[in-house]
Amino acid sequence: MKFLLITPLAEKSLLGKDFYFRLPPLGPLRLAALTPPDWEVKIVDEKVETLDLEQDADLVGITVMTPAANRAYKIARSFRERGIKVIMGGMHASNVPDEALQHCDSILIGEAEDIWEGALEDFKKSQLKRVYKRPNGFPSIAGRPLSNWNHYQGKGYLPVHFIETTRGCPYNCDFCSVTNIFGGQFRTRPVDEVEQEIKGLKPFEGRFILKNVVFFVDDNIYGNKRHTKELLTRIIPYNLKWLGQSSVNISKNDEILSLCKKSGCMGLAIGFETLSSENLKDVKKSVNNPQYYIDAIKKIHDYGIGISGNFMFGFDEDDEGVFDRTLEFVLKAKLDSCYFSIVTPYPGTGYYTKLLEEGRLIDNDWSNYNTNHVVHKPKLMSPEKLFEGFNYALKECWSYSSIIKRLWGNGTYKNYWYPMNFGFKRSIHNLIK
Repeated sequence: MKFLLITPLAEKSLLGKDFYFRLPPLGPLRLAALTPPDWEVKIVDEKVETLDLEQDADLVGITVMTPAANRAYKIARSFRERGIKVIMGGMHASNVPDEALQHCDSILIGEAEDIWEGALEDFKKSQLKRVYKRPNGFPSIAGRPLSNWNHYQGKGYLPVHFIETTRGCPYNCDFCSVTNIFGGQFRTRPVDEVEQEIKGLKPFEGRFILKNVVFFVDDNIYGNKRHTKELLTRIIPYNLKWLGQSSVNISKNDEILSLCKKSGCMGLAIGFETLSSENLKDVKKSVNNPQYYIDAIKKIHDYGIGISGNFMFGFDEDDEGVFDRTLEFVLKAKLDSCYFSIVTPYPGTGYYTKLLEEGRLIDNDWSNYNTNHVVHKPKLMSPEKLFEGFNYALKECWSYSSIIKRLWGNGTYKNYWYPMNFGFKRSIHNLIK
């Protein structure tokens, strides 16, 4: 039987089709790996290829993220009009199941492990249920089949392999969906299995400066210190170049930072979010302390590890001066890169509930829930000023002079950070234009 798995395009998003760095999504590969061998799986990612709505399939699966929800519903309608069953999953479908069910035959809420194979068996028996959801708890991520990267051959992605070693997050920040969907504890994957996956990776074809790059998709690579220490120690012999995401607290652990350097870490994405302690308190991210940001960044840089700092604009304590304050900080800290976004209240988060109850949501078009549009009323500036300031910050941060000032003398991995900055600059130019 033929299973067509689709990742719809978020057309208005900075990370959409015109984004310079086309990265391979891990979710579809995981679902394909969980699919029994008697199914023929085809994956289509609209970010890198055209979707043929007339193609043949026995069952269609659509991964629904909020900024691509409208597109997902349109795709589903096209296949259902031809009598093809559609099942949806992903963050958006899981958080607004009643809405999603208006556009598909079935939804899978939460994680696919342990329930996906049952859904496929039900489909074969013409007994597909409307909703599939684990009765309680979260599945183990141990003992799962490895991703088959052959599904992505020839699709034009950047040469990066994505690997998961933990899942879940205990912080439960108001603006984030991770804890709601993946739980409030770090579930770890056996390091033996991670090592086995790394051993089996094949270098990408073509002429690339970096051939063996791995991105660890864990929301916090530093979340379980014992697991992190074992993992980094074990991967040292493989001469990887790797990237990951971490809390700023990793700066307090010299042993882990040393292992990061020895194991080939080029950089970490860190969610600083804001320079305001009041904002952090409001959104329940008390793990961060802006007073120590500069020292933490310097400490991580001392180990030759680059930092992509993430900041959001539009929190309740943000006034019109927040953009210049943040730009000044980014230059002073010499961040290797940064990702600016507009605070976006995604359904299923505490932030969405708060703004809904306060009557501050001003846009019901899901395609604008993409972190580069304003969909709520800020407290200390107008939506127009927030949008203008966001675009101003993007242009200033990614100017040639800013890139040189930030990267000059950092001692981090220039073969990655310079191309990354100039590629991002091009995407920012296209977005603003």
